[in-house]
Amino acid sequence: MFTGLVEGVGEITGVSRLAEGLKLAVAPPFPTGDLALGDSVAVAGACLTVVEISSRTAAFEVSPETLARTTLALKKTGDRVNLERALKLGDRLGGHLVTGHVDGKGALRERREGPASLLLKFEMPGPLSRYVIEKGSIAIDGVSLTVNTCQGNAFTVNIIPHTVQKTTLARLRVGDEVNLETDIIGKYVEKLLGGRTPEKTEVTAELLARHGFL
Repeated sequence: MFTGLVEGVGEITGVSRLAEGLKLAVAPPFPTGDLALGDSVAVAGACLTVVEISSRTAAFEVSPETLARTTLALKKTGDRVNLERALKLGDRLGGHLVTGHVDGKGALRERREGPASLLLKFEMPGPLSRYVIEKGSIAIDGVSLTVNTCQGNAFTVNIIPHTVQKTTLARLRVGDEVNLETDIIGKYVEKLLGGRTPEKTEVTAELLARHGFL
């Protein structure tokens, strides 16, 4: 589990193909000695497991499912990625609950720089739009952000100067793809309510009479 408060930006130092999936080597902004084999790290918003550690880099294996759902298949040596280590019990939850299980890819459609913030407008896959609400939370490439507006399959967010400096979001250009994870709470609520929603019943004279209305 993560918070969406990115610890820093790492650099991809190697990409190697596996029989299934690929392996990414990343130089993190924090000491690799703070990591252990098996640790979970959000890499551009995708939860990955540390499989190798050296003095300067950590390596992660990326499964075919993750490659299909995320932008990691497009990454190359020299690319920069947002990194966050897993949340510890007792830590402050400064962002929102982020699982690192990316729902799908979005695309930047508009970029507008203001005096105090950067406004970004994204297009998302249609099925995700029902989980995105104004003033709700969304993770973009692992960054916890508040949705400013949403209409149809598009939504906007504002990036404050601190986030501009500490993440990769300011590097995005129109057309670039990003990893999106919507709020997990909405998904569980939908699942629970869906299981209790009665089937639609046609109102007829017979039905009304049976229930004492006629």
